[in-house]
Amino acid sequence: MDQHVEKDNATARPKVSFSVTGMTCATCVRIVERSLKKVPGVAFAAVNLATETAFVVLDRDVPFGELEAAVEKAGYHVSHEAPEDAEKTRYAAARRTVVTAWAATAPLMALMALHMAGRHVPYYLPLEALGGAVAIFLAGRRTLGGAWIALTHAHANMDVLVSLGAIAAWSTSLLSLAGVDIQSFGAIGAMIVALHVTGRFIESHLRDRAAKAIKSLAALQPREARVLDASGAEISVPIGAVASGVTVIVRPGERIPADGVISQGRTSVDESMITGEPIPVLRGPDEPVTGGSLNLSGEIRVSVTAAGEDGFLAQMLSLVREAQGAKIPIQAFADRVTNVFVPAIALIALFSALAWFVRSDRLIPLLDRAAEFIPWTTAVRDPASLAAFVFVSTIVIACPCALGLATPMALITGTGAASKLGLIIRNAEAIQTARDVGIVVADKTGTITEGRPSVSASGIAPADLEAAAALETRSNHPLARAIAALPHGDATVTEVEEVAGEGVGGLVDGVRYFVGRPEDAGKYANELSQGRTVVEVRRDGAFAGWISVEDRVREDSREAVRRLKEAGIRVVMATGDEKTTAEAVARRVGIDEVYSRVRPEEKLSLVRRLQTSGRKVLMVGDGLNDAAALKGADIGVAIGSGTDLAIESADIVIVRGGLSLVADGIAISRKTFSVIRQNLFWAFAYNVVAVPLAALGLLHPLIAESAMAMSSISVILNSMRIR
Repeated sequence: MDQHVEKDNATARPKVSFSVTGMTCATCVRIVERSLKKVPGVAFAAVNLATETAFVVLDRDVPFGELEAAVEKAGYHVSHEAPEDAEKTRYAAARRTVVTAWAATAPLMALMALHMAGRHVPYYLPLEALGGAVAIFLAGRRTLGGAWIALTHAHANMDVLVSLGAIAAWSTSLLSLAGVDIQSFGAIGAMIVALHVTGRFIESHLRDRAAKAIKSLAALQPREARVLDASGAEISVPIGAVASGVTVIVRPGERIPADGVISQGRTSVDESMITGEPIPVLRGPDEPVTGGSLNLSGEIRVSVTAAGEDGFLAQMLSLVREAQGAKIPIQAFADRVTNVFVPAIALIALFSALAWFVRSDRLIPLLDRAAEFIPWTTAVRDPASLAAFVFVSTIVIACPCALGLATPMALITGTGAASKLGLIIRNAEAIQTARDVGIVVADKTGTITEGRPSVSASGIAPADLEAAAALETRSNHPLARAIAALPHGDATVTEVEEVAGEGVGGLVDGVRYFVGRPEDAGKYANELSQGRTVVEVRRDGAFAGWISVEDRVREDSREAVRRLKEAGIRVVMATGDEKTTAEAVARRVGIDEVYSRVRPEEKLSLVRRLQTSGRKVLMVGDGLNDAAALKGADIGVAIGSGTDLAIESADIVIVRGGLSLVADGIAISRKTFSVIRQNLFWAFAYNVVAVPLAALGLLHPLIAESAMAMSSISVILNSMRIR
């Protein structure tokens, strides 16, 4: 079953995603969402028509059977097949349906053409009724089934409109056979179904193509792994059976099944799915590897540290699914319209048919006049036939599918494009908000710089340097990791306390040390002017020495700043480093506005102050001291190599890369939102123009059905431009 369960680390609330089948339009989505929200323990539910998935956040553990029962109660079904198998089954069934529909409809079209040309076709009416029945009730049985489910659950969807139009057209054949003086539109009923199932087949294919980014991520997860059992024997087990602590064997050419550390062997690994770099990296004993990356050259044994939903790949997939399944504010308007769309169209069609039947004497002259310049105007003139013609045209022209797909299709393509670049959008609202970003506030270390600093110089006794290195092993700050890489023996470190933005202190072999911000930065002007960072070491409160750390500027930072400025965005650096260091780095990358010696709470205050200018503020950082500012900004962007707290506070996570990904993210946001507006405009405009034309008898049902299918396809194709 395509079912995914995870824990929201920030709130400890379970999240569940699963496949839902049978939905055809935004009305179906609304009904399933409403049913899921009624389940006790469900805090939030969102259903995505484009991916046919439901995403649920729970207040407590809720048995999956209760969620499935809620979907079934709404008239739809939960898929218990693997995504690939479900896709193959769906395509095979859709192809059979299309072939059946056209096998019945194509001969009818030929017979209808002969009939309209004045040729006598023996048994035309019985043949039309029979062919129409095959197309509607055999090829269109899933559409009829969807309509029946909707009606029995007291709502109407796209299947209801198509079924009403097709059956109404086919019924005229039965009435003609019974001797009623009405023109037969049975062949048109068959064509409506044939065009509808063909359009849905193409639409489904395009939707799957648009969602291939997430499929390519899922494909990186191998299905089986070679595990060493207690006796040392090698056995193959399903990937779901791999747990933390086990040892797996990975041969050349195989994907690494889970995150872990190499315990034996050396190899080169293709980590392009993580880093974006095509050049393989060498990995040996005690070095980490990531599940989904490709082992290229040697056999290795890997001790698994994170498997299943805890692994990097699973978390990345989960975040992408969550963003694709969520909704953004602009979708609320489209949802309100689609809630009343189908009933409104049915009423308009019924009213129009009655008007043509009752007042045809006044309306036919208008139709005659229109026929002079509109080639497809019907030649039918008797009231009953005109009423049937108008009813069918109005019913089939309406297209809530396009409205329902307008936003989610653009989101799927936008978030998919972002994930391929290394941007994981955790909060779908960020797609809409990012287009209005006017100010980007960037941390220095790990954001503008590489975050892999190294010690460049020091003025400290060897014993104190070793003590400082031992103490820094307890900190996650990038600068601390540089110092911790120095030799530090087996010193005992206790009573460790880290103060964000200041440093870390504790007892090293019973002696109290503190490593952090200098008390007088002026003493280190030479080091700071070269863009280096200086930390002081204090022993029992007294100065013990200093260490200079250099963190190289990321290669993409200068180009990223240029792109942001060209986009009309003000770029600000906010760092806890000294003024001289901060300004030296800022000059290298082209940033003119710098705030130095900024504490964590001051970063948040800076963000708040910048927000008062009326412009949206994006904050990007990677450290513990950035978490509050990330949360307080209109959009928080965390560098994936940073602390868990920073990542949990962010709306967007950069899995690989630096500041250039922020520029990419804003560009994708602007493109995605532009496409959403285009999709909604054309979906609305199409109906605003087409429905009145159909109600006035100026639109043939075949043109109406073709246009309806094309509107959904055009929305998907337009969304795919984001890639």
